[in-house]
Amino acid sequence: MIDRPGLGAFLRRRRAALQPADVGLPPGQRRRTDGLRREEVATLCHMSADYYARLERGTGPHPSEQMVAAIAQGLHLSRAERDHVFRLAGHRPPDHGAGTDHVGPGMMRIFDRLVDTPAEVVSELGETLLQTPLAAALFGDARERQGRARSIGWRWFTDPEARALFPVEDREETGRLYVSSLREIAARRGPGSTAAGLATALLKRSEEFRALWDEQEVGLVPGSVKRYDHPDVGRLELQCQMLLDPEQAHVLLVYTAEPGTVSHERLRLLSVLAPA
Repeated sequence: MIDRPGLGAFLRRRRAALQPADVGLPPGQRRRTDGLRREEVATLCHMSADYYARLERGTGPHPSEQMVAAIAQGLHLSRAERDHVFRLAGHRPPDHGAGTDHVGPGMMRIFDRLVDTPAEVVSELGETLLQTPLAAALFGDARERQGRARSIGWRWFTDPEARALFPVEDREETGRLYVSSLREIAARRGPGSTAAGLATALLKRSEEFRALWDEQEVGLVPGSVKRYDHPDVGRLELQCQMLLDPEQAHVLLVYTAEPGTVSHERLRLLSVLAPA
């Protein structure tokens, strides 16, 4: 059963505890109350301001699990706070561990400050959980992907379009890296894991994947320089820095170009083209 008064009180308290700088927003004009405005939280949670306001007032509908997850992410809740919100909303909290899409508040605070940089938070299976606008311009909008297609490894072996961004001479090594990583994750998580299920599905779907899987390669390490052939700006050579959240098994990927290089100028051009 949903606890509407309890849910509303908790949301109001968490909203009041957040400042614009905590979520990557500008200070804005003088504020009459502490914390964020309801409209700002609604935007962060990808829902209408009226819907969110009704939840705070305790008069809203029963939010779905997807809505509760969006609220927990938008308010930068810890895992314990996220679980509490799920219970208040009458839902069972998601299982803990590597399968969660909930990005921890520490990682979120870093991510929020990278708005002008290509950056993504990805799961261990290569599912993009968050991306900056410039990352979406570079790699495509991750919100359009559903199911197994959220994983770059799945797309790599099932959708030829997934390779278009990668130089032809880099594709063989990239495929080997995906298979090596998936083999290690599947072994670590066990036979009933999502990783094991993904590997089983790819074995049935892709002859190339089966051939690479039979090689039994593990421990392959990607290089720090990534090359992409973008259809609008051409070849980009970017440094990829990684920050790991071991508790959630999420990785923050930040892409930068060396100043003064052609790639730096092309990345700047992409930032201009991105809004269009």
